[in-house]
Amino acid sequence: MADLGGFDARSVEPASPFEPLPAGRYRVVVVESEEKPTKSGDASYMQFTFEVIEGPHAGRKLWARLNLNNPSAQAVQIARAELSALCRAVGVLTPQDTSELHDIPLDVKVSLRIRHDTREHTNEIKGYFAPEQPQAKPQPARPAAPTPHRQPAAAPTWRRQPAAAPTSAAAPPLDPNSPNAPY
Repeated sequence: MADLGGFDARSVEPASPFEPLPAGRYRVVVVESEEKPTKSGDASYMQFTFEVIEGPHAGRKLWARLNLNNPSAQAVQIARAELSALCRAVGVLTPQDTSELHDIPLDVKVSLRIRHDTREHTNEIKGYFAPEQPQAKPQPARPAAPTPHRQPAAAPTWRRQPAAAPTSAAAPPLDPNSPNAPY
């Protein structure tokens, strides 16, 4: 037996059921990485722990296991390709230690799959991406540059008024009673 030091369950909210995250894309950081032996003991895998850092699921954890040391060449090839995607997403292309990949934001694509042993849904990371940058805010439209003043286009021929005859200051005044008066 172990002493619980007077624990009172009434003073602590009970844990809610653990449900997998909905499939989608999440902003995360690597918070832990550790090499672990496989069940068979003849190989090891690198386990990465990711924490969601944005949105309604912030604080939730995801895991990825990369079989970097495995008798199966295909398993190692898949793990190396996944590690390459992770490194590219965080911008660390030649890490010497997994800790170099920690605490750098990246986006992961998460899917749901059914576990073989429990038949329950679980999350699986299906892709690693550099964080999408927020879209640049559209710039307000600039006022149009002033256009040089142009003469209005000539009216079509059918709308033109006959031009008035030029007048001269020396011209005699018109006699309204003259038969040649324009009015």
